[in-house]
Amino acid sequence: MRAILAFAAVILVLVSPTSLMAQDEEEYDPFAPRWSFAIHGGAGTIERANMTPEQDAAYRAALQQALDAGAKILAEGGSAMDAVIAAITLMEDDPKFNAGKGAVFTWEGANELDAALMDGRDRSAGAVTGVKTVKNPILLAREVMKDGRHVFLSGAGAEEFASDKGLELVDPEYFATEPRRRSLERMKAQQLSAIDVDVKFGTVGAVALDLEGNMVAGTSTGGLTGKRWGRIGDVPVIGAGTYADNRDCAVSATGQGEYFIRAAVGHSICQGLRYSWRKMLDDAQASVPLDEDGNPTFIVHASEMWLEESDVQAVADAVMADVKDLGGTGGVIVVSPFGPAVFSFNTPGMYRGRATSAGVSEVGIYGDE
Repeated sequence: MRAILAFAAVILVLVSPTSLMAQDEEEYDPFAPRWSFAIHGGAGTIERANMTPEQDAAYRAALQQALDAGAKILAEGGSAMDAVIAAITLMEDDPKFNAGKGAVFTWEGANELDAALMDGRDRSAGAVTGVKTVKNPILLAREVMKDGRHVFLSGAGAEEFASDKGLELVDPEYFATEPRRRSLERMKAQQLSAIDVDVKFGTVGAVALDLEGNMVAGTSTGGLTGKRWGRIGDVPVIGAGTYADNRDCAVSATGQGEYFIRAAVGHSICQGLRYSWRKMLDDAQASVPLDEDGNPTFIVHASEMWLEESDVQAVADAVMADVKDLGGTGGVIVVSPFGPAVFSFNTPGMYRGRATSAGVSEVGIYGDE
């Protein structure tokens, strides 16, 4: 961690870490506007041995397309909200991912979709679960958030709300794909678990920090193959699979939702970052020499302190280690005011990408990338 001690102040200036966007020390200006963006398309047993060159190329192209869509909006001064929506709708429309078209089947042979969206400015949020006819569930989550009367809608009520808002509705068969249908059939025939047939969790998500310092998180999924009894995973649970707070970070998760709910993953990561930043500030102030009357000889400016990318990574890794200790697998993407987005996953691979105003633009699939 870095701490630059300012000698001219007489009071402690508490500045929200939202304004502390850092790169290397020699380039750092806490007030310079920067943007950062990240996406994921699921985590799991994703290994080179299980991917043909054609599949590898197709997934990378899809990830790059979604990444570029959001990055373009941010680079042109657009909002984090618009960037997240642009990326997720593209992935919902792509049958390679388990969200929207291409969603997995429930035990009964239906496609039931979940999505959530959260705005870090005021922590407004919208979430939906168990919808079957809404073409882009992330757009429905946005309408729930904008309406403001409720946060979480489900099933038929959520679909009625979608119709009232004029969202595009489709026949349920629109979401069905043969590979997903075969996964359900194999699960039933061989009495396998969802993990055995899914191999990976294809949930999609995006997180963004825009030039105004606002952060947004969004996530969309079809859940687990063969899910039963109206099962709801972590994606639409605010604070678990989706969370954003301008004071700390924005998080989107993918994995075994039951464990992410129990660990409150999204909220835990943001709280961990807040604690780390506050502790760094307190430790720096405690190290200031005292005058003969026992008063600090200078006051540390919060505006001149920030977390390294490695510090953000450490917090995300610690929360994912907690998920692993509970028995869960998956991953997260995290964007913060402190620099580039980070990824953390405890699986062999994760479909992912990140871009920044500093020129970073990269996608990855395997754990060794």
